[in-house]
Amino acid sequence: MSDSTDVLVRRRGAHGLSTGTYANALRDRLPNYSVRKVSTPAEERELVRTARVVTGASIPRELLAEASRLRLFACTWAGTGHLPMEELRRSGVAVTNASGVHAPNIAETVVGHILVFARRIHEGWKRKQRREWRHFQMDELKGSTVTVVGQGAIGQAIVTRLEGFEVETIGVRYTPEKGGPADRVIGFDHEDFHAALAETEYLVLASPLTETTRGLVDREAFDTLGPDAFLINIARGGLVETDALVDAVRSQFLRGAALDVTDPEPLPSDHPLWTFDNVFITPHNAGHSPEHWPRLADIVAENVRLLDETDALDGLENLVSTPDA
Repeated sequence: MSDSTDVLVRRRGAHGLSTGTYANALRDRLPNYSVRKVSTPAEERELVRTARVVTGASIPRELLAEASRLRLFACTWAGTGHLPMEELRRSGVAVTNASGVHAPNIAETVVGHILVFARRIHEGWKRKQRREWRHFQMDELKGSTVTVVGQGAIGQAIVTRLEGFEVETIGVRYTPEKGGPADRVIGFDHEDFHAALAETEYLVLASPLTETTRGLVDREAFDTLGPDAFLINIARGGLVETDALVDAVRSQFLRGAALDVTDPEPLPSDHPLWTFDNVFITPHNAGHSPEHWPRLADIVAENVRLLDETDALDGLENLVSTPDA
């Protein structure tokens, strides 16, 4: 065992994927660096003392206190709100995240849901289950308007994958002047947002949960959307007022919903959302992909090399936080 660790990989995986695969992907990309995947708490406490980079879903305060040489914590999640950010800054540790790693697979999930709704594939599945050979009406996606709230890596990947379907796309973002691949880009202004909802057939939520987006899709929003619209949420459950969603579906004032996230989450087994045939629920699963670790390893390995060569933090990819001066 050498005296130092360049990259320490913590034990907890993501989306049911082992961090052993992640560690191997990092070793392939960093053959001249020491990459250690820890197996026990004791091993972790020992190795973190010499690690320059730690990567994992989280880093507890007590482990951070032992990491005297740490320069970078590479979070394996896109969200970092659960991390002890103040302590990390005070300790001189930069933080990066997994932004963009999930974009291809989550975008595919969204397009899949849209096509299921547009072509009513779920109705065909139900008839197959009943062994019933009986025709049913189907719709077309072409000519529809798809509004995507959030124009980060995931939101833009969704819009890009819809380009071949001849739909009108509206992107919603905090800084509409930055534009994006959508046909139109608007901000979160109340009137602008509701004007977009009024012409939307498919509302896709792909934005972080913030003060602005919490409860964004409320009773008023469902009233504006109307009964021919579908909701697809792959962001955070809190973007939608759950009671308002239940009422909209129950009163047939929403045509259907696909929810990869819910509020509360996990969704209790006796919750009414489980009872609707036109509401699809998956257990926060859209982020799962066998390519998760290879994509993240590409980002982290490049950051490790950059940090080693320049000792600079500003150029790191997916940089979320830098140390206090």
